[in-house]
Amino acid sequence: MAKHNELGKKGEQLAVDFLIKNGYEIMARNYRFDKAEVDIIAQIEGILAIVEVKTRSTIDFGNPQDFVKPKQMQRLVKAVDEYVNVNGLDVEVRFDIIAIVKEGKKYTIEHLENAFYHF
Repeated sequence: MAKHNELGKKGEQLAVDFLIKNGYEIMARNYRFDKAEVDIIAQIEGILAIVEVKTRSTIDFGNPQDFVKPKQMQRLVKAVDEYVNVNGLDVEVRFDIIAIVKEGKKYTIEHLENAFYHF
């Protein structure tokens, strides 16, 4: 597996562990619909948190959260709409980003709630 793929998988696992530690229930991982992949679908207090995980080994080229582009956001919204409908859910949906930066052997995790809005 390529190094950037390994870093991405490590970041997703760190994000899942972080969410569980903070009281979230993980509903799905790597949910795919059409051209979209939702990294983590989690729930807390009646809110469905759609979590995009961005992991970087450096911030030299910008913060991890800056790499979530409008087209990706549109695809996430479409995928989540499908997930909610297929599962018959009646919940509030929130889009979050978990930004992870590897610093030596340590990782810095930042959870951005309501990182973007769906229209």
